Amino acid sequence: MDDRKRDVIPKSIQLVVGRTGQEYNQRKKRKGAFWEDRYHATAIENGNHLIRCLIYIDLNMVRTGVIAHPSQWPFSGYNEIQNPKRKNVLIHYEKLRKLLSIDSYDLLKQYHRGWVGESLDNVGNNRDEKWTKSIAVGSKGFIEEMRLVLGAMAKGRKGLKAAEGSTSCETLLRLIALILTSRTKI
Repeated sequence: MDDRKRDVIPKSIQLVVGRTGQEYNQRKKRKGAFWEDRYHATAIENGNHLIRCLIYIDLNMVRTGVIAHPSQWPFSGYNEIQNPKRKNVLIHYEKLRKLLSIDSYDLLKQYHRGWVGESLDNVGNNRDEKWTKSIAVGSKGFIEEMRLVLGAMAKGRKGLKAAEGSTSCETLLRLIALILTSRTKI
């Protein structure tokens, strides 16, 4: 929610998803559902969990067999991280660096290249439900905190735990701001 209590992110995603489906259907002269399932957000704890999430997203098009390396997909987060833009920026580079506790952006790029390179050998064709169906990914404390914050919206959603320290729900808000709202130049 923004400062006026509006659900800005879900409504923005709904708009983008709806418009994308409509345009595709018009181009292909077809009707019916375009997306497999409704949009949902998964809260990601920072640190190692955020790193694994970034890599999972970077490898989406590799998993589908469309490309062999995420650098080949022009709209990938991989390219945005490796070749930071100065205009139409989607990622707040400095906030990402801080969330990952890395000393410099050049080091972040280097580590990111290495993480993706290591993960390319283990890419399967299946989605990992941890990233696609969970309410939260992180430590047990983080997941429980997200369940409390989300209340009724968390019912029926899975929570997955991992052995790492917990952070506050501000991490989720920072990550959302990092990915969707930042327009800061590097």
